[in-house]
Amino acid sequence: MNYLTHLEELERRAELGGGDDRRRRQHDAGKLTARERIELLFDPGSFQEMDKLVAHRCRDFGMDEQIVPGDGVVSGHGRVDGRPVYAFAQDFTVFGGSLSETNAGKIVKIMDLAVKMGAPVVGLNDSGGARIQEGVLSLGGYADIFLRNTIASGVIPQISAIMGPCAGGAVYSPAITDFNIMVEGTSYMFVTGPDVIRTVTHEEVTKEELGGAMTHNATSGVAHFAVPDDRECLRLIRELLSYLPGNNIDDPPRRESSDPVDREDEALDRLVPESPNQPYDMHDLVHTIADEGAFLEVHRHYARNIIVGFARLGGRSVGIVANQPAHLAGTLDIDASVKAARFVRFCDAFNIPLVTFEDVPGFLPGTRQEYGGIIRHGAKLLYAYAEATVPKVTVITRKAYGGAYCVMSSKHIRTDANFAWPTAEIAVMGPEGAVNILYRRELETAADPAALRAQRVAEFREKFANPYIAAERGFVDEVIRPRQTRAKLIASLTVLESKRDKNPARKHGNIPL
Repeated sequence: MNYLTHLEELERRAELGGGDDRRRRQHDAGKLTARERIELLFDPGSFQEMDKLVAHRCRDFGMDEQIVPGDGVVSGHGRVDGRPVYAFAQDFTVFGGSLSETNAGKIVKIMDLAVKMGAPVVGLNDSGGARIQEGVLSLGGYADIFLRNTIASGVIPQISAIMGPCAGGAVYSPAITDFNIMVEGTSYMFVTGPDVIRTVTHEEVTKEELGGAMTHNATSGVAHFAVPDDRECLRLIRELLSYLPGNNIDDPPRRESSDPVDREDEALDRLVPESPNQPYDMHDLVHTIADEGAFLEVHRHYARNIIVGFARLGGRSVGIVANQPAHLAGTLDIDASVKAARFVRFCDAFNIPLVTFEDVPGFLPGTRQEYGGIIRHGAKLLYAYAEATVPKVTVITRKAYGGAYCVMSSKHIRTDANFAWPTAEIAVMGPEGAVNILYRRELETAADPAALRAQRVAEFREKFANPYIAAERGFVDEVIRPRQTRAKLIASLTVLESKRDKNPARKHGNIPL
């Protein structure tokens, strides 16, 4: 009985974490505790905790009098929608969630098991950083985690949720993982904090301005999602996992859908405006063709001239990449290229077919883009699409000009099925620019240059800026009515289910980072 009593006491202390007072402070700050978060993440009753009684080994600085079973992190595995998932949740009520040698060991064990079992791993981050009392041992723990993040990349999905502070070296683990979710108002990430910045550069900045959820969602692009609270964060993780396979060998999960595969929507026939310079919202197309209109957008606040995210077509998970004419006319710039390239590579790593909607007038011009390396960054997207071996289907809705046409999953870089709407314009450049070059001398001597330019533009658009020339060459497989888009996509993806393609044997390619 004494043995059982001792065990019960240790388990009770582990579940209390830092005690009632610190748990209360966690709630007062608008945050859930580590165990509450774990409970909401997993299917009821499915979580199996590991290393619940692990304690730190530091005996300096009075730490031998402060031993809490579990040592500031809850780790284990369970089920999300019936599928296995591994997770760890840092407990801010225990030493501020700081990382110790044993704390890191628990996280590393979970990551190793996730890779071995072929299941996703989720990290719920809420930590004050390395445990200072342990010195290099805590730093070594971070490096051990970074190594696992890197080895697991492309093998199992890795999701990070920032649900409190995440600063210094701790930020590099979420940066390596596939998706990064931040909670508004209670989370922040930065390498050096406001105090250090004030001392070194004399800049005045708050934690929220420097590393808050919207800073990293809209400005830096470090985070992929921003959510209002912990509960929504955990709900989002569950939704995101529903689109993803457990590992790089498995296929994405399938869901039954009551949405007819041959459903047509006449509104799509009117989506593209008559004026080639008038914008429209590509979200309308994505929601219209997706099963039940559901679309989980990734990186929604960042580089809004391109849209990426997950949807289902005929019950299959697909990755959507789409130019957004409603923002910067859908041009490709540095941020949009990097955003889309990363998403394309994730989908390719995890066997998720890619569906691309193209309306791109070209790359964004300007010295800022050229000096910033638009050539190199645009090449990342080209490389990602060309390297991808998953099923790839492209629909050109309107503009497909110049090098941007090639980059956006054209037939020339191994895309399996390429469709075009009758409104598509596929050319080296837009009619206006082409006419200014081709008829420059004629325009200079014309009695009415404006009328002649309008005439030549109309002629060029009729002869060249249409999908039929490309279709004659086989660069477009079929010109389709917009209302048919959903049915054509699902039919193509059904045929492509048996696709087998691979790249030459090599250690890895050298993407232009």
